[in-house]
Amino acid sequence: MKLSAKIYSAIIFCFLFAPIAVLLVFSFNEAKSLSVFSDFSVKWYVELFRDRNTLAALKNTLVLAASATAISTLLGTFAAVGINRLRSRWYRAAMNTVTDIPMVNPDIITGISLMLMFVFIGRLFGASTSLNFGTMLIAHVTFCTPYVILQVLPKLQQMDNALPEAAMDLGCTPLGAFFKVELPEILPGIITGAIMAFTLSLDDFVISYFTAGTGFETLPIRIYAMTKKTVTPKMYALATIIFFVTLTLLLISNVVDNEDSRKLKERKKKK
Repeated sequence: MKLSAKIYSAIIFCFLFAPIAVLLVFSFNEAKSLSVFSDFSVKWYVELFRDRNTLAALKNTLVLAASATAISTLLGTFAAVGINRLRSRWYRAAMNTVTDIPMVNPDIITGISLMLMFVFIGRLFGASTSLNFGTMLIAHVTFCTPYVILQVLPKLQQMDNALPEAAMDLGCTPLGAFFKVELPEILPGIITGAIMAFTLSLDDFVISYFTAGTGFETLPIRIYAMTKKTVTPKMYALATIIFFVTLTLLLISNVVDNEDSRKLKERKKKK
């Protein structure tokens, strides 16, 4: 059984990562072919950094992802604190359900509904253009915030409720107790939630496509536009860079989670 399980796992991993491996290899191919590797070269990476339109789209994507991450992390953290302090189980269950809706709702439904709302509000106020960077930012914050809540809320539930109460007994204000006691306890969840929000915003296409204005193009939208004609090997190089950036963020998230789990186990042993 152990051998068969290993073989099965190897087949699954090959199925999942074989396309990425092909992409990584052929991003260093001198020719444009995806079937014949002629010679090792980094010319497509050089061409990538000479493409102003692609770099502008990458800059827009990073600005949008960073802005959405900062706002959704702040909103998600305070929302998680509020949900955790609800006394009624019914209210807490209702809030958890509402929080889960953006995560389980299909992206195309979320994108279309947000687009209709933005257009309606824009016409209501007589705006010349209803869709712009602001609408994309609101849309990204909308679907990123629940993931931050999902990461922070368990950390609050694991925390000893007596800690902030003890801090307030010693003279801290409720806000001071939050920053001095609660925030360090839930910081790993906040970091993990922020990393997840950043990667989701960086990768999003469907919702961005429906809420983007004419003057703001993200990288996924540009790549989609290029597929209608031809995808040059420069995109292989760009995809390789994005893959390693995402992999780095994932490793950081796992290190933070493992460190937090280790500290939690040490506290349980002391008790």
